[in-house]
Amino acid sequence: LFFLLFGVLLYFDSVLLAFGNLLFLSGLVFIIGFRRTFSFFFQRPKLKGSSFFFGGLLVVLLRWPILGMLLEAYGFLTLFR
Repeated sequence: LFFLLFGVLLYFDSVLLAFGNLLFLSGLVFIIGFRRTFSFFFQRPKLKGSSFFFGGLLVVLLRWPILGMLLEAYGFLTLFR
């Protein structure tokens, strides 16, 4: 969470945002396990949210941080509603 917020504070620095996203996913794996994380993201009803979230992560890695964060936010809201 720190790296995500720090990336936003530094004018959407794509490296920090990508690092924060990867740390979020790895923290989720450490908390609930790899199998449950994988099954959470790739359930049939949550596939749309997962694709937007991971697509946003890819767009952030390709140095389009604002568009990537918007895609991730939509995916995050779709996943955790």
